Amino acid sequence: MKLETFGWDVDGDGIAHAVFDVPGRSMNTLTAKAVADIIAISQEVASNDAIKGLVISSGKPSGFCAGADLGEMNERSGGGKKEDLSEAELKKKQFDQGFSLNKTLRELETCGKPVAIALNGLALGGGLEVALACHYRVAANDNPKLQFGLPEAKIGLLPGAGGTQRLPRLVGVQAALPLILQGESFNAEKAFSMGVVQELAPSSETVDKAKAWVKANPTAKAPWDVKGFKVPGGVPHRSPGAGQVQTMANAMLAAKTYGNYPAQKNILSCVYEGIQVPIDAALRIETRYFINTQQRPEAKAMIRSLFLSMQELSKGGNRPAGYPKTEFKKIAVIGAGLMGAGIAYVQAKAGIPTVLVDVSKENAEKGKDYSRRLVEKDVSRGKSTQEKGDKLLDLITTTDNYDDVKGADLVIEAVFENEELKAKITGMAEAVLDETAVFGSNTSTLPITGLAKASKRPENFIGIHFFSPVERMGLVEIISGEKTSEETLAKAVDYVLAIRKTPIAVNDSRGFYTSRCFGTYTREGMEMLAEGIKPAIIENVGRQSGMPMGPLEVSDSVGLDTALKVTRATAEAAGIDLQTDDRTQFLAWLVEDQGRVGRKAGKGFYDYNEKGRPDQLWPDLNTRLEVKVDECPPELKQELKNRFLVRQAIEVARCFDEGVITDARDADIGSILAWGFAPYTGGCCSYVDLIWGIKEFVAEADRLAKKYGERFEPPALLRDMAEKGEGFYDRFPPAGKAEKVAA
Repeated sequence: MKLETFGWDVDGDGIAHAVFDVPGRSMNTLTAKAVADIIAISQEVASNDAIKGLVISSGKPSGFCAGADLGEMNERSGGGKKEDLSEAELKKKQFDQGFSLNKTLRELETCGKPVAIALNGLALGGGLEVALACHYRVAANDNPKLQFGLPEAKIGLLPGAGGTQRLPRLVGVQAALPLILQGESFNAEKAFSMGVVQELAPSSETVDKAKAWVKANPTAKAPWDVKGFKVPGGVPHRSPGAGQVQTMANAMLAAKTYGNYPAQKNILSCVYEGIQVPIDAALRIETRYFINTQQRPEAKAMIRSLFLSMQELSKGGNRPAGYPKTEFKKIAVIGAGLMGAGIAYVQAKAGIPTVLVDVSKENAEKGKDYSRRLVEKDVSRGKSTQEKGDKLLDLITTTDNYDDVKGADLVIEAVFENEELKAKITGMAEAVLDETAVFGSNTSTLPITGLAKASKRPENFIGIHFFSPVERMGLVEIISGEKTSEETLAKAVDYVLAIRKTPIAVNDSRGFYTSRCFGTYTREGMEMLAEGIKPAIIENVGRQSGMPMGPLEVSDSVGLDTALKVTRATAEAAGIDLQTDDRTQFLAWLVEDQGRVGRKAGKGFYDYNEKGRPDQLWPDLNTRLEVKVDECPPELKQELKNRFLVRQAIEVARCFDEGVITDARDADIGSILAWGFAPYTGGCCSYVDLIWGIKEFVAEADRLAKKYGERFEPPALLRDMAEKGEGFYDRFPPAGKAEKVAA
């Protein structure tokens, strides 16, 4: 028996030991070769009379298995060579391919010999499914990083190797559904208390414990193969309690997903149908739902963006090649307000010595208080220790003296959005900086090329745009000005990776990429408001389209006064007169006449409670606006959803057309992480490429432009792509920047 991803030996007692250890990788995944090895192992155990049982373990200290190899899976589902098959032949081929691992694990489970697994770390997705097919599971109780889970739903898939059938049979439908639907992970202690694992032991003893169990249980069977087995908590159609769980799950799913996530709907159906039949039939049901889900455009989009592209960018996939990696020994943050204080915290948390500068030592200390509060919260919740918290705080030095900035590898300017003030700060900082130091401006709208005019070294000047709250938002937008060097961009990417966030790289423009495109969502909400559509309809449909908030609530969160200021500044820069613009005049009335500036004041489009949560839409909105549409039939709902999402995607296309963004991965990840563009679409580019298709999208944009105005007009780039049948990932693939960083 030749194995490529498993080690293999059989001891004197006839106990076989298969050690999962994919060569050249720090973590095991279920590749096609690994599946082939599992098939071979299963056949060997079943057919070799000298083998009395099997123990499976991992040769990786990181854990057993992180799940299926999604890159490989994505390539397989993407097509390949077309075959001349009938529909029935194609369906059979797809089923056989999808069922192969399920079939193998079931054969292992029923081989007539005991099978145990020793779990030393991660066992996620397909890794946990392999474990569930074993008769006995021993988990390490001394590894705080150990996690179990079925996270497939988070990337638009469902577990396809028995997870939807074995887990409910082990722990009951009620306990299993949240874990599968939400992709929740859990630790060894919870796994033991639920019955997912049967024994806990130190990592060094898990294999011996598993072998001991195999020796003591020569006739082991899975619980569901024992006559008289009953599902914990009952089966939905036979048990009133279990039936109620099913009904509640349906209602909760509809309320949370609005029908946008096919995987969750299919998971619910899969569990409900499968739990009512014997396990062999149930596994076939699971495979059919898995294939249906895998082939949906939402799954392809989510796998591509939320897993593959996210992984690539989080490793510096958009970093210019050929420059040595920068290690940051000291970074200065100028401006100790909310943004600067948050930036200082994430730097210190990453172990980087940080100088926090403000106009006075007192102000700088107030900025450091932000870090103190976060540390206190983590310590009180057991997420950190006082010793670790003190070390973090010791890394932040507060000052009002620019001499303390000397020696910094990087300066992050995070002062008020005022060009004159930023120019002054630039000069003061550069006076004490080394020639190789990078100056980064944390600005959300001001063009970097203009700000760089105040710099003596514009090639070292770059935009580093954080999102609020800094410690919770995982994205950083890096903006290159006209004179920013590739080396400076490489250093900025290194910085973002050093503070454990995901960078996207864009070029200069007013509003850059994220702020510019994000604003189209809120403005489309204002357009609908001006058309007389009832505010509640606008908000509800905004959420139903997949956005995290309705556009009016988003406007409140950003600040209506800020929105008004940006609108006026943008119009002034473009030479546009807003005196006759009804939308701007309405916003001015709301802010300047009514004092309703948004969530921060407790009143905007919404009225807010003392905890800052929206109580209700402001009833007096209608005194200024006439409501002409107060009902929302399905066809109107779809029209409004299309308007919200197509409008944003059109602006993204314009950014590509103008060279603001050049990599489809940056665009997709930026749209999801920065402003919450419907995650089920995979981001704005994937929404066009996969959910619509380029030709269909352009046709819909043309229809909307004819009906609602030129803001929906596709740019020439989109028309050219439609004519050639190209998607964004065809026209704007990764730019070949992901080469290994020079040592």
